[in-house]
Amino acid sequence: MKETAKSHITFVIVAGIVRPVMNLLMNKKWEGLDKLPAGGFIATPNHCTEIDPLVVGHMLYNKKRMPHFLAKGGLFKTPVVGAVLRAAKQIPVERSSVGANRSLQLAREIVSEGGAIVIYPEGTLTRDPELWPMKGHTGAARMALESGIPVVPMAHWGAHEVFPRYSKRFHVFPRRTSRLVVGDPVDLSAFAGRPLDKATLTEATSVIMDAITGLLATLRGEPAPAQRWDPAAHNQSAHGRFIKRGGAGGAAGGKAAPDGRTDGGTPNESDENIGDSSK
Repeated sequence: MKETAKSHITFVIVAGIVRPVMNLLMNKKWEGLDKLPAGGFIATPNHCTEIDPLVVGHMLYNKKRMPHFLAKGGLFKTPVVGAVLRAAKQIPVERSSVGANRSLQLAREIVSEGGAIVIYPEGTLTRDPELWPMKGHTGAARMALESGIPVVPMAHWGAHEVFPRYSKRFHVFPRRTSRLVVGDPVDLSAFAGRPLDKATLTEATSVIMDAITGLLATLRGEPAPAQRWDPAAHNQSAHGRFIKRGGAGGAAGGKAAPDGRTDGGTPNESDENIGDSSK
């Protein structure tokens, strides 16, 4: 898409800071970059550590595709971070129906102009103790089916060794490699013409999650679990920072923050239920 002068300058400044840091923290190996569509698309990566957005954003920026994330609305109200997010045309996500529809419309505009929207279908860091993709929310599927926008699955592995889930420090030595693979656009043609009800959106989301999981299984060189992790089945909140009983984060059997907020979570965890009236 054609970025405004303000957003272009913001990206250049942010990239000038982030890219050297990412190159210092880890080696990188990117595959399948030729599968990125020439026009607008929805990127759907897996989500296992707080620095995932930097990993995906680094790759997209290097391919001259400015990444636009769906970010928690509260971040836009902070003095410095909010100003940067607005200048870079990131997309605020609010829980209200009005705010969600506004976010969806802005995302569509960016994609229609050839931009790249990054949506984490899991909505937050995976609860799976082995870091496999968990059950996804339906926002990406709804946006794709309503607008005909291609969904490009992505998977990466290795960044969690540099900055483990809910960690407070980086592990730079020994030097790790972050591997990222881009898959073929997900074939959602089977859902054309079907009503966008809960059943359709859930099934389409499962197809998207299967594509992401398949890519990750290839990167990890091992089969994925036969059944995808479902937070509800384990009495876990679908959103918010997952805190292990006893104070540490990240293990199975824990609980979310008491009020379900995303305190301390990934800066661009997205509410994947935007525009999802089926819930």
